[in-house]
Amino acid sequence: MLTFSFNHIALSVKDVDEAVEFYKKVLYLKEIKNTASNSKTRWLSLGENKQLHLIPRPNAEIKTNKAVHFALTTANVSLFVSHLNALNIEYTDWLDTPNKDYVRKDGIKQVYFQDPNGYWVEINDDF
Repeated sequence: MLTFSFNHIALSVKDVDEAVEFYKKVLYLKEIKNTASNSKTRWLSLGENKQLHLIPRPNAEIKTNKAVHFALTTANVSLFVSHLNALNIEYTDWLDTPNKDYVRKDGIKQVYFQDPNGYWVEINDDF
């Protein structure tokens, strides 16, 4: 029987430097060495040997929608929302209500925001 565990997320980005700085500033991610190649793809650590790979594609057409997103968990969504507010980053609930969090039926609080390329990121408190 095969088993799998999560390894990384890879996103195409127009400006890799801008994307790296965004994720470092907003999610406090640390840049790590790209051990796969000498390309301009940059890697950020999500902790626990999980990674975010940002692949420069300056001429790519990037299409997004909220249903295609990645989610990260934190113990204090309210503190993170304060951080978003301090950075003037707009966030919504799942229904696109601006500046509103959402509590799912199972009690998990969540918010959504977009990175500079339009990718959606969910932050929740599903510990």
